[in-house]
Amino acid sequence: MKQRKIPVLGTWLNFKKRTVTEWLDFFQKFINAGISEYFINGSASELKYLVNLTKQLDINIHGWIWVMNRPNDPVAMRNPNWYSVNRKGESSFDFRPYVDYYQWLSPFSNGARSYVKKNILEIAKIKGIASVHLDYIRYCDVILPSNLQKYYRIKQEREMPEYDFGYHKNARAGFKKKYGIDPINMDSSKENKQWNLYRLDALTSLVKELKEIANKNQTKISAAVFPYPEMSRQMVRQDWSSWELDITCPMNYHHFYEGDLNWIRDSVSRGLKSKKTKSLFLSGLFLGSLSPVDLKKAIIKCLEAGADGVSLFSADSLANDHIEVLKSFR
Repeated sequence: MKQRKIPVLGTWLNFKKRTVTEWLDFFQKFINAGISEYFINGSASELKYLVNLTKQLDINIHGWIWVMNRPNDPVAMRNPNWYSVNRKGESSFDFRPYVDYYQWLSPFSNGARSYVKKNILEIAKIKGIASVHLDYIRYCDVILPSNLQKYYRIKQEREMPEYDFGYHKNARAGFKKKYGIDPINMDSSKENKQWNLYRLDALTSLVKELKEIANKNQTKISAAVFPYPEMSRQMVRQDWSSWELDITCPMNYHHFYEGDLNWIRDSVSRGLKSKKTKSLFLSGLFLGSLSPVDLKKAIIKCLEAGADGVSLFSADSLANDHIEVLKSFR
């Protein structure tokens, strides 16, 4: 039986200082392996440079940006009221949950929303950029994946107040005006359901605005999201099934969840139920936990489940043996 081709293949990478020759050699090596989509984390000027450099190559450059998690952002740091607040009243400006690079803006802060839109516009207006690629377009993890709980020596059998974010003063005031109760004082399941939906909708409305910015500048919107909608809503309050994304990249990093390769297939199947008709669904795979043999198996399972392709995290982990596996699908 002939092996299926990978319809669309992508990878994530950070911009690095390279000469023109080094960049062209880098891309050519990956083009030979079938990779056409490059989700690159860099400044607007760096992304513009790569778009212009690769005009003659049959590839797409996407501008990868951390949206709500902005650690040590010099502009945001001058505006403490932009930051997300947890149920204990601690602001992410001062309190960084889990790791030092977690410093979350609030979708309820008008200043933070304006700043986010400004950042997205800077990428969207780059002529030739394939999409603005949203990452960390969510709240802080209220529940960590099981393997990360072990790593950080945290046991989360319930939602803990220090990790439950979304209690910005504007959020509390808006919810109280609509439902007559301050969410900090809630205890009924019905009220909690309303409060969770209220927070989900704040982020969804922001994504809608970001998509409008991208579309007005003749580009697309894409996002790296949690594996499937039910998990995403519960763990990071991210309702990506409600977003009109052009490209969805669920991060099916099975080892975080103590899953095997079949877990990846099942996650893809669950995520595809929310796929929009004209959008691309690229299953994210974590190369650090996949040997070349397992990479091949994982790709096959993604395609069998119905994914349009895969995206690999990250380019730095693509060993020559991995590349040979990708070539076998051509």
